Amino acid sequence: MSIEDCSPTGIDIKDTDFGYTLSLIGGKYKMIILYWLAEYKPAIRYNELKRCIGTISHKTLSINLKELESDKLIVRTEYPQIPPKVEYSLSNRGKSLIPVLNMMCEWGGKNRI
Repeated sequence: MSIEDCSPTGIDIKDTDFGYTLSLIGGKYKMIILYWLAEYKPAIRYNELKRCIGTISHKTLSINLKELESDKLIVRTEYPQIPPKVEYSLSNRGKSLIPVLNMMCEWGGKNRI
């Protein structure tokens, strides 16, 4: 598949496969969240994830997690106990993105100026 196939001329990028992928992982934190979920197998709790990212607000993390869950990239598991316990993990669909993120990391390592 070539770039032309992924983002043909004359078509709004949001209507392309490339645009669709960007809509799922675009933004400041989504790829970082996916990275940490991949690192902490099988699951990570909310506060632990927030500590790993560090610079993210509770509101932003919550919004991003809800969007990733809505896009079926992560799984939210809530345990009925007091205090409440919630864990997040990658769905199979989310796991399929990890090789793409790894390739981006490798490219960055080779091309950092």
